[in-house]
Amino acid sequence: MSRLKEKYQQEVVPALMKEFGYRNVMQVPKLKKVTINIGLGEAVQNPKVIDAAVEDLKAITGQKPVVTRAKKSIAAFKLRAGMQIGAKVTLRGQRMYDFVDKLINVVLPRVRDFRGVSPKSFDGRGSYTLGLKEQIIFPEIDYDKVDKVRGMNITLVTTAKSDEEARELLRLLGMPFRAS
Repeated sequence: MSRLKEKYQQEVVPALMKEFGYRNVMQVPKLKKVTINIGLGEAVQNPKVIDAAVEDLKAITGQKPVVTRAKKSIAAFKLRAGMQIGAKVTLRGQRMYDFVDKLINVVLPRVRDFRGVSPKSFDGRGSYTLGLKEQIIFPEIDYDKVDKVRGMNITLVTTAKSDEEARELLRLLGMPFRAS
């Protein structure tokens, strides 16, 4: 069992039950899935960019990414429906807990001028989205082999009913929110 899941079961669940007055353990919010997405607008001109992004995501998550395709054609961007324009990975279970543990304890402290993540990036239904500007902050990425610095969006989906519950869940798991 991963460190984060153990921490969730032994520390976070009792704290959330006490704070929000849950009567049943099954009412306590938990992490459902983590989605990592890289959007590649430059893939319209250079389709080889997709391969590099897929390799980066595979190294970061330990799972093969799905290549996303354009749903509509947009003439102004020279984009046709069906063109490859990104890559995404959805993590669940053990890999999800390992990734979130690595994100909180290793990756976020490596961000330049890091003062904490924004506490306002919740969507109203208990999901939290975090944007990273560069993939090189992950320890699995070899800095010398990076052709271009790319950003990514990481969405942590929880079973929480409100943003307050999700914020408290993530705070207790160790997410470094900055003072708002």
